Parts: sequence; structure tokens; C-alpha cells
Amino acid sequence: MAYQLLSSIFQRYDSDLTPAEAHGIASAMLCVNGQIESEHWFKEAFNDEMDIVEEDKAVLIELFEQTRKLLNPEESVFEFDLFLPQDADLAQQAASLANWSKGFLWGIGYARSEGDWQGETEGILRDMVEFTKLDIEVEDDNDEDEDAFIQIHEYLRMAVLTIR
Repeated sequence: MAYQLLSSIFQRYDSDLTPAEAHGIASAMLCVNGQIESEHWFKEAFNDEMDIVEEDKAVLIELFEQTRKLLNPEESVFEFDLFLPQDADLAQQAASLANWSKGFLWGIGYARSEGDWQGETEGILRDMVEFTKLDIEVEDDNDEDEDAFIQIHEYLRMAVLTIR
């Protein structure tokens, strides 16, 4: 599923969310409750009163359901990944990663409003708070920045598995 396609849908309906942030919300909701209906996520991504074309809605619901499938613990291979723009420069990818983290934290709060997170999960969530503050002033040709981005990206991918 192309990031740009989803981005154009979010822009068309004046959503305050980016596709990365919306995917973070969906991922968190599904980590807490793998049976949650896509309508809960959809209502958070778009105003309830908004009239969204069925074709656009189907694309969005497909993202949610594909995420559900990739987070399924019965899958033999953990293929889940953060939904970030692939063709963007490093600064845009870093901004999207920060937005994804913001969305994930919001989704965790939505799906699990009570209870304490303890141990490793508590540390992961604290790290995610820090990732929402990422310095996106990075240079594309800087190997250190690119390596750091790759490490954070992989950490988040594995963190989702741990939380799930």
C-alpha cells in the first residue's frame, strides 16, 4: 500500500493525522485488543460527520486490516513494519517516525485507559515519548543519522512485538 495514496486521502478530508500517525494509532489499538473493530480507529482518524467516499474508506480499512494480520501472533513470521514513506528523504522519514510514535502512544491511551504498564513495556513507552521529540534536522548524506534512524525504526518494530 503506497504511503502517498493514503496521504492524499488524509489531505482530501482535512484530517489532522498523517498516515504514519494513523498507522501508529491502529497498531497500538490492535496490540491491546487484536479483536477491536476498524470502525473505532476510523472514527479517531476522521470526524464522525465527515462523508467519506466508500472507495477511500475501503483503502483505509484495508490498512487497518492488513495491520491486524501482520500483528497476528499466529503468523509464523513477524512481518509487521511501521507505515512510513519509502521514497522520502531522511528528514521526512524521521518526522514520520516521530508521528508514528505519537500515534502509537495515543492509540495505547485510547485502547487501554486504565491500568499500569510495567517492566519492559513501561520503558518502551517512555522511549516512544522521547521519539516523538526526534530532531528532524538530519542530513541525507550523513551515515550516522541514517544508522540512528534504522536502529530506532527496528527498535520500534520489535517494541510493538513486545507490547503485543
